[in-house]
Amino acid sequence: MDRTLSTGSNPSYSGNNSTVSQATDKIESGAQTAHQTVDKLADKAAGSVGRVSGAAHQAVNSAAGAATSAAEWASTIPEQATRLSESACASIRARPLSTVVGAVVVGYLLGRLARF
Repeated sequence: MDRTLSTGSNPSYSGNNSTVSQATDKIESGAQTAHQTVDKLADKAAGSVGRVSGAAHQAVNSAAGAATSAAEWASTIPEQATRLSESACASIRARPLSTVVGAVVVGYLLGRLARF
């Protein structure tokens, strides 16, 4: 089979120019439809991504607020522990015998409960 190009018209290919043109038009039309479909999907995806992003931001802000509250509460614990320790020391100094008897009674009761 000879594959050389000729510049003259070939009777066997006379109808092929319109067929090629029609095929090209169909391909371009299909490509344009595909582009439009992709654009529509991209627009829908952008809206969904925006909603998901907003929900994620709200969740992060909520977690940050909870962490801040927990940190503020935890920062007061050393002060409260110091006050409790000072109060216990003052109570023990004021009534040392009562404190020892109370500790022995509590120890005895805890020992009895542990045997069950």
